[in-house]
Amino acid sequence: MTTSYRLGIIPGDGIGPEVTAAGLVVLDAAERAFGFRTERTTFPWSGEHWLRTHEPFGEPQLALLRGLDAILLGALGHPNVPRGLLERDIIINGLRRGLDLYANVRPVTLYDLRLCPLRDKRATDVDLVIVRENIEDVYGAEGITTAAGTPGEAVSVEMRFTRAETERIVRFAFGLSRRRRQHLTLVDKSNAIPIQQLWRDVLEEVGGGYPDVERDAMYVDAASMWLVLHPERFDVIVTTNLFGDILSDLGAALAGGLGSAASGNVHPGRVSVFEPIHGSAPKYAGQGVASPVGAIGAVAMMLDHLGESGAAAAVDRAIRAAFASGAIAGLEARDTGRSGGTMKVAESVANAVRG
Repeated sequence: MTTSYRLGIIPGDGIGPEVTAAGLVVLDAAERAFGFRTERTTFPWSGEHWLRTHEPFGEPQLALLRGLDAILLGALGHPNVPRGLLERDIIINGLRRGLDLYANVRPVTLYDLRLCPLRDKRATDVDLVIVRENIEDVYGAEGITTAAGTPGEAVSVEMRFTRAETERIVRFAFGLSRRRRQHLTLVDKSNAIPIQQLWRDVLEEVGGGYPDVERDAMYVDAASMWLVLHPERFDVIVTTNLFGDILSDLGAALAGGLGSAASGNVHPGRVSVFEPIHGSAPKYAGQGVASPVGAIGAVAMMLDHLGESGAAAAVDRAIRAAFASGAIAGLEARDTGRSGGTMKVAESVANAVRG
């Protein structure tokens, strides 16, 4: 019997629908090549949807998603929607916290050496994964404002970590390290933010159960420097929600920019969300020049999560082959245009998946 997976598709805003459609072209090719199939349900949640309905994202929407195997998300963000509303409502408080997707997994993968801005680096030097705690920290909190509009105005927000969540994400990162090159680096700022000592304590406590994984820790400013100078020293980085958000964009720059990068919001064994890390880029919407590489990479991550590791590896190889052949000229809009456009790039990768 053919294995079937139930997928939710959230195309979103701006270039989201275009890159999502491109990712699905590659998924179609993987289905035919590897003998599985998917049942897809498309959901309308986006800036346009909110402007029409002002519908909040909550339990009724989450109930539609819990029975799925995975979700592919394009991008969210609309210039006419209040800043941050969609991100907080749908992504942070909705999908991540509502579905308990506690691990944000962001590979830093250099598909082609020409994309790297660093001198004298090999493609294998830029190959790491940033694991970002996805539930806690300052994200999604409203915070407090006092004396608004006066010289004494002050704002504050709680930076909160619990042992249970910190331990859960550190264990996840150790498990991932064990499947890669057995090296885990914790990134924090415990010298200046004393409460982050919790992360160091948990690293040592949990690390005793992974004697085969080498571990170290460094402050976030030093980690930023070493990512640029010597990215090859990293295998898996585990860090806080805030620091992981920043470091993963820096990591994406080492691999050519946000157009190359994919991410997963993951809870092993449960429905999880996969997406490119770029935004909705409304100025490029409808032009067919958005790079779909990040969205196609998200499809590969989704396939791996579903247990279709052979198909996931084939998509990764196909992306690399498309760069090597020149079918993908680069990651900028002008490069995608020179490559024939968003869907042409997707077809090139799909053809390589089909073999």
